[in-house]
Amino acid sequence: MKLSRLNWMTGMVLVTMFAIAAWYMPQLPDPVPTHWNAAGEVDGWTPKPWGVWLLPVISMATFVVLLVLPVISPKGFRLEQSRKAYDVVIFVVVCFMALTEVFSFRSAVSGGQELMQFVPVAIGMLFLVLGNYLGKFQKNFFVGIRTPWTLASDEVWNRTHRLGGYVFMAGGAVIILTGLLGLGVEWFVATAILVALIPTVYSLLLYRRLEGFDDNDKP
Repeated sequence: MKLSRLNWMTGMVLVTMFAIAAWYMPQLPDPVPTHWNAAGEVDGWTPKPWGVWLLPVISMATFVVLLVLPVISPKGFRLEQSRKAYDVVIFVVVCFMALTEVFSFRSAVSGGQELMQFVPVAIGMLFLVLGNYLGKFQKNFFVGIRTPWTLASDEVWNRTHRLGGYVFMAGGAVIILTGLLGLGVEWFVATAILVALIPTVYSLLLYRRLEGFDDNDKP
C-alpha cells in the first residue's frame, strides 16, 4: 500500500515520540508513574525502561496495524474512497498519544496535575475531529459505528454516520467544556456514554423502519 503524505507525517510524530522518551529518560523516576486515578493520584507504576518506551512502542504498533487493516479488508468493505478520512484519523490518534506521552512525563517529573487537565480537553478535541470525518467513511469492519444494523444496510450506515458526526462533535464540545470548567469525571463519563448510545439506538430504530424484521425471527 502506498503511503500518503499524512502517513509520512504520522511517522514523523512517532519518531518525535521516541526522541521525547529518550530526552525524558534521565529525568524520570524509577519506577515511572504510568497510571492516574480520577482524582489525579498516581496508582500505577512501571519500571524503567518499560515505563519510558511503552507508549511510543504501542503507538508505533497501532500505526502499523491501522495501515494493514484496509489491505486485509474483504471486498465490499474496503476504504479506498475513505482513504483521506482514514489517514486523518490515524494521524490524530497518534498525535493524541504523543501529547499524552508529553503530559504524562511532565506530570511524572513535576508531580503536578498537568495530565488530568489535559485529558478531557484532548479527548474532546479527538471527538470533534472524529465527528467531522465520521460521515465520510464508507462501510467497513474497522472504523466507524459498526453495529449489526449499519453493517447490514448501506442506507443505515450512511444515515447513522451523518447523525453520529453531529453527536460526536456536540459531545466533544461538552467534554472540552467539562475539562475547562473542572467538572467531575462523572460528566465526562455520562457524555461519552450518550455519544456511544445515541447512534447505536438510532441505527437499530432506522433499520427496523427501513428493513423491518423477519416475523420468523420473533420469539
